[in-house]
Amino acid sequence: MKHIKTIYKAFIILIFISACTEDENLDFLENIAPPTNVEAIFKITQDNTGLVTVIPTAEGTVSFDVHFGDTTVEPAKLEQGTTVDHIYVEGSYEVTLIAYNSIGKTTEVLLPLVVSFQAPQNLVVTLENDAAVSKQLNITATAEFATTYEFYSGEASVTQPVAIANIGDVLNYQYAEAGVYDVKVIAKGGAVETTEYTEEFEVTEILAPIENAPSPSTRDAVDVISIFSDKYTDVADSDFNPNWNQSTIYSAFDLNGDAIIQYSNLNYQGIDIGSEIDASSMETLHIDIWTTDATSINIYPLPNGVVPSDERFVTKTLEADQWNSFDIPMSEFTDQGLTIDALKQFKFVGSGTVFIDNLYFYKTSSNGPAFDGGLLTNGDFENGSDSWLVGVDDTTSAPVETDGGNTYYTVDVTVAGNAYDVNLSQKVEIIEGNTYTLTFDAVSNVDRTILAGIGLSKDPWDNTAEPVSISSTITTYTVTHVATFGAPDARVLFDLGAEVGRVAIDNVSLIIGTGNIVTNGDFENGSDSWLEGVDDSTSAPVETVGGNTYYSVDVAAAGNAYDVNLSQKVEIIEGNTYTLTFDAWSNVDRSILAGIGLSKDPWDNTAEPVSISPTRTTYTLTHVATFGATDARVLFDLGAEIGTVNIDDVSLSAN
Repeated sequence: MKHIKTIYKAFIILIFISACTEDENLDFLENIAPPTNVEAIFKITQDNTGLVTVIPTAEGTVSFDVHFGDTTVEPAKLEQGTTVDHIYVEGSYEVTLIAYNSIGKTTEVLLPLVVSFQAPQNLVVTLENDAAVSKQLNITATAEFATTYEFYSGEASVTQPVAIANIGDVLNYQYAEAGVYDVKVIAKGGAVETTEYTEEFEVTEILAPIENAPSPSTRDAVDVISIFSDKYTDVADSDFNPNWNQSTIYSAFDLNGDAIIQYSNLNYQGIDIGSEIDASSMETLHIDIWTTDATSINIYPLPNGVVPSDERFVTKTLEADQWNSFDIPMSEFTDQGLTIDALKQFKFVGSGTVFIDNLYFYKTSSNGPAFDGGLLTNGDFENGSDSWLVGVDDTTSAPVETDGGNTYYTVDVTVAGNAYDVNLSQKVEIIEGNTYTLTFDAVSNVDRTILAGIGLSKDPWDNTAEPVSISSTITTYTVTHVATFGAPDARVLFDLGAEVGRVAIDNVSLIIGTGNIVTNGDFENGSDSWLEGVDDSTSAPVETVGGNTYYSVDVAAAGNAYDVNLSQKVEIIEGNTYTLTFDAWSNVDRSILAGIGLSKDPWDNTAEPVSISPTRTTYTLTHVATFGATDARVLFDLGAEIGTVNIDDVSLSAN
C-alpha cells in the first residue's frame, strides 16, 4: 500500500510588481494546492532481466523525482508525461515518487515493488459491483512474485486489456452496458510465465435510488402546501396516475420506509391534485428527482381548466445516479404569465425513468427561521421521536408530547436510581479532540439535576456528561465539552434517572466549537458586516429570491482569485482551530477559495480550494490559525474562474 505525505519545499520567486494594491501580494501562491492523485505504474519486462518501466502520473504536477529504492543514489528527474527504465535485481523495493507543482510544492508517495523471476503464485482476484456507481466494477488482485496485473473486461468492442494496475491496488472500471461478461485478470512479474484468472461475471446497473432524498426542512404547516412528501401533510386524495393517454408507467416505490413516485418510459405524466390550491402566497416550488437516463425534465404547475396553449413550464437539467434537488422561485412561473391562485394539476414532460419525492410549495417561515439543531436531526422534536432513542437501542423511540402546537421530549421519573436508568440519546459522529457546544431547553415540575453531554454508545462508554440544575422555569442551558473520545456512532445524551420529577427537554442543538463568530451569516440583514476585500467602506452584493437573502456575484472574466472577494472581519486567535461552514452554489462547476486570514500585510491566510456546482451544498472546512489579529477575517476568494457564485449561511466556530 502506498504512503503519502505532503511537503512544502522552499522556493524562491522574484516578481517585480508596480502599482500595488492592498491585495497584490504573493499570498495567493499559498493557495495553490500541492500535487494530488500521485501514482505510478510499474511495467516489468517478462524476460528475467529485471527491466522495469516507471510511469508516473499526477494532477497539478510539472515534474517528478523517482528514487528507485535500490543502491542507485541519484533519482531520475522526469517531466510530466515521461517515463524512465531501470534494471533491478530480484528483491522487494520501496520506490519513492516525489511530484512537484509549478511553485515547488511537493507530494511524496512510497510505492512497493517486487521484482521476481518466478511466475506469480497464489493469485486472488476480487470482483465487486460498486454499491453507489452504476455499472462500475471494482477489481483487486493480489499475488506473490507479481508486480502488476492486467484487466480484460470481456467487452467485444473494446481494446483489451482495458486497464493495468500495480498488484494489490484497486481498479475501478466503468462498463457502457450492464450484462454478463467473461472477465480475465493476468498477473505479471519479471518472469516470462504469467498467472491468469477468469470468471463469468454479471455487471449490474443501479436502476433506482439506494439513498433517500435529502430530508426537507422543518416548517410550520401554514408555510407549506405539500403535494407529495412524507415530511409534511399532503393535499388529500391526489391522483398520481390520471389517465391522460400517456405511455408513462406509474409505480409506487418505497425506500427505507419513504414513499417515492416512479415514472418509467416517461413521455408526459400528470398529477391531479386532490383539491384546488392557492399557491399565490408561496415563494418557492421544491422537487427532488433521481434518474439513471433522463437528461432533463419540464415541470408544469397547471391551473384549473388551463388549455394547452396557456401552459407554462420550467426546464431542469438532471444529473444521473444522484438526487437532483431543485428550489424553483415561483417567479420563474409567474413571470411567464402563469396564475397560481387556483392550481389543480402538475405535468412532467421528458424521457427515460424518473423518481420523484418531496414535491411541495413553501414560503419563508411566518415565525422566523426554522430551528437549527446543528449536527443533530430533529433537535426541536417537531418530527416527534425521529432520531431520538431511549438509551442506545435503535429500536426504541423517545417519549414525546405535543402541547399548544409544540412537540418536546418528556418523561416522569417516579423512582430515583442510576442516572443512566432513564436516558434520552441521539447518535451522532463525535471526533476526538474537537470542542462541542450543547444547547437545550429544559424544565421540571421540581428543582432537580440532570446529566447532559456527549459520549460513546457502546463499551467503554466514555462520556463528558455534567450535572445541570433545572427548575420549574423553562430555561436555555449551554455546556461545552472537549471530546476525549470519538466514534461515528457516538451520541448526545441526557441521563435523568438519579432524581424524581418530570423532565421536559426541547430545542437541542450540538455544534462544533463554541458558537458562530460571524455576524449576519445568513445575510438576512443584507450586506451588514460583509465587505468586498478589506475596505470598510464597501458592501458585498446580495440578492433576495423567494424570501431568502444571500451573497451573489457573477465573475465574468477570470483573473487572480483575490480580485473578487467576500470578507468579514473577525478576531482570530493564533493557535486556535476554526471550523468554517457555508452553503455555496454556482451556475457552472467551478472552484473557490475559502478560509480565514489577515486583513492587512503580511496577508497570512489558510484559504483552500472548494469545488462548487449548480446544486446548493453545505461545505465544512477546518483550519488551524498560524496567525492572529483582532481584525482578521473570514474570506472567500472567487476571481480565478468565471461563473456566478452564491454563498449563504456562513458560520465560523472556534474549536
